[in-house]
Amino acid sequence: MTTGKGPIYDPGGDWTLPGPDGVPVPGSYGGGDGGAGFAYDEETLHELVREWNDLANEFRDDRNRAQLIAQAQAPGLEYASEGNAEQIRNSGLALLATLDERERYCRGMAKKFEAALGRYATVEAAHDSEIKQTGGTL
Repeated sequence: MTTGKGPIYDPGGDWTLPGPDGVPVPGSYGGGDGGAGFAYDEETLHELVREWNDLANEFRDDRNRAQLIAQAQAPGLEYASEGNAEQIRNSGLALLATLDERERYCRGMAKKFEAALGRYATVEAAHDSEIKQTGGTL
């Protein structure tokens, strides 16, 4: 399905990636009409917001579990045990930072789609008003 601005993204659709020459084909990133990006319908925008927030929640949950790694204690008091525990804690801290970054990214993407929903609603309201002014109905 396409609109005047490009194809509408269908998460269940069969999308073809750009060919070996790097030229986008219809239905892939960039669309087939020379325009960049995709056009989304309202239902798809809601679904994308939900999916990005769900993914962010998974990263948050993983972050909670990674706290255990970042708090690892040595099994004994000798130097080797403490050195090993320190390496595990450092790894856990790096994991926490990465998961935090991923969660923030996903929340940011969800906010972008929420903003698009706001623009969508504004355009719909304007078109509705325009149609009513001409005596039409939706």
